[in-house]
Amino acid sequence: MAAPKLPTQPPGPFPNLPGINSENSFHTERPIQYKPVKNEVRVYVWELPVRIFHWLNMFAIILLMGTGVYIGKPFSAAIIPEEAYYSNLMGWMRYIHFFAAFLFTINLIFRLYWVFKGNKFATSNPLRWLFWKEVFETVKFYLFLKNKKPHYVGHNPLAQLSYWIFIGLGSWIVMLTGFYMYFEPQQESFWAKLFVWVPYLFGGESYTLRSWHHLAAWGFMLFTLIHVYMAFRDDYLERNGSISSMFSGYKTTTRKSVGEKNNE
Repeated sequence: MAAPKLPTQPPGPFPNLPGINSENSFHTERPIQYKPVKNEVRVYVWELPVRIFHWLNMFAIILLMGTGVYIGKPFSAAIIPEEAYYSNLMGWMRYIHFFAAFLFTINLIFRLYWVFKGNKFATSNPLRWLFWKEVFETVKFYLFLKNKKPHYVGHNPLAQLSYWIFIGLGSWIVMLTGFYMYFEPQQESFWAKLFVWVPYLFGGESYTLRSWHHLAAWGFMLFTLIHVYMAFRDDYLERNGSISSMFSGYKTTTRKSVGEKNNE
């Protein structure tokens, strides 16, 4: 899974850049790798582990959404007991939901590991004033207001913030509440005792915990729709290969964005 040997951006301050922003000033010890292409460059943004995580996450979320909606409100059931014996639709939905939940969790743990192992685009830090300043400028950009939004090779700070909220916080909510409900019938088991504290974090009642689980799940659905729209929008307006980058790992950008002067 090692990244290909490509030219790299020198660490430290970049005098050729229009200004130091939250992206190029973050993890300067992890230089950007890129390929010169005419007057532009192809930057190696999404490493293979990040792309694998992305598609596995998408697969797991689709399974969780589809089966979760059915489990919450079954829209089909066997009419006679004999059909229920052979089909057991609810049972299969639950098995698929549980399988997707474990896949989702293992995948997320791997992604957390890659935060420390990957390139600078594999992580972000919202605990910086510059990050929040640029979130504000990015919001103004999308509202067609006068702004000072810098150019970003990877995700802009607003996109990063959405990941922290939905993929970060949202994932922990659905995982903790989901695993508690999964092990709740076996209260004397080791795994049930491992999650026994979860209800106190979400109100103390089982029905409240289920409400949190459903709320976070619908939040994922909303995030997915917005995420897909913004990816196609970014690809169309900036011609940077946002969609294809999740297959190849490369995005197209200017030479200045990696600290390299344009050819005269």
